[in-house]
Amino acid sequence: MIRPVNFAYNAETAVNNAFQVAGNAVGVQEKALIEFNEFVNLLEREGVDVTVVNDTPEPHTPDSIFPNNWISFHHDGSIILYPMYAANRRAERKPAVLEALKKKFRISRTIDLSAKEKENHFLEGTGSLVLDRENKIAFACLSPRTDPDLVVEFCKALDYRSVLFHANDQKGAPIYHTNVMMCVADRYVVACLASISEQEERQSVIRSIVLSGKELVEISFEQMNHFAGNMLQVENDQGGKLLVMSSQAYASLTEPQLKTLASFNRIIHAPLFVIEKNGGGSARCMMAEIHLPRLS
Repeated sequence: MIRPVNFAYNAETAVNNAFQVAGNAVGVQEKALIEFNEFVNLLEREGVDVTVVNDTPEPHTPDSIFPNNWISFHHDGSIILYPMYAANRRAERKPAVLEALKKKFRISRTIDLSAKEKENHFLEGTGSLVLDRENKIAFACLSPRTDPDLVVEFCKALDYRSVLFHANDQKGAPIYHTNVMMCVADRYVVACLASISEQEERQSVIRSIVLSGKELVEISFEQMNHFAGNMLQVENDQGGKLLVMSSQAYASLTEPQLKTLASFNRIIHAPLFVIEKNGGGSARCMMAEIHLPRLS
């Protein structure tokens, strides 16, 4: 997780992120920092090992709080660096982040896709790709930030199978990231299937979930708009699974949905209202989950 120093509404990303809302910018960084620190404290109280790296004032990176878009970490020691849509997000790939990680984890291979930015081809990490790591499936809704050829390149490098589809919001605009409408956990998948209007594509997604042996938990457009798709299942130091989301997402879920999700794992949530409004991302986007081997 990256502790922000210059968090703000980013006009460069707002062009295709309908979740962002331009508001009063006064005190946004200070309020976001409070939300960030309380979120980290919640995770650590629950026994989750959080590697926090402080962002730097220069270069200016207003969205650094969402590191999962520019880097991903994998069990075989691989890291992948991704091509970012917004020019002012590309500077988030700061060497200090990797140096901090190398003190705790083994990195054996780096796959750098960032040069694709020069060709205007983008793939924004585990925002674009929702990964079923156990079954090696990469779900991806196509958008200006998720290039199908780069999904294929990712799958070839990591030996994944892709499930590509189109997902739109209620106004018909492409959903900018797959991880706002879908979450894959160890035994279940949360998804806003209503956003996949093409019947054949929707059935392909459902079929992949069913064949993986995971239970499907559907959410509505309204719940998706409250970031109920932007969740991540993590593991604590006791090997226990936790489903992490924002308080806004939690409040949007129905009692039956909460009961189903709680039958698989405990649910924890944190208030992230300022970050969600200005950044257009939520709890999942703030966590770049680390699957690298630990240094002995």
